[in-house]
Amino acid sequence: MRMERIQRNPDVMWREEDEAVAVVQEALDRSEDVGEMGTSVLFCGGTMLSLNMLGTEVWKLCDGRSVADIVAELLSRFEVEEEVLREDVAAFLAELAEKGFITYEQ
Repeated sequence: MRMERIQRNPDVMWREEDEAVAVVQEALDRSEDVGEMGTSVLFCGGTMLSLNMLGTEVWKLCDGRSVADIVAELLSRFEVEEEVLREDVAAFLAELAEKGFITYEQ
């Protein structure tokens, strides 16, 4: 697991859609699958990315924390297996880094 600190690219504009968050929360309360439901949008350099609820929470935690710190925080909020979460977070962060939305710093 990476020991670097993860920082959001300051050039990224993002917005969390309050109405979408409310819809997702209602669906979660009904035990529905919300994996494909977007709750926020990132914009940078002509690229737009829609994030689901978990992606939005990961994005918000890219404030200088390590991957381990992000996973630990999410484990306290969501009922999910640690190994599954760790793999999902690592893959998502790799995608964000590839698109230039985050950087890894020592």
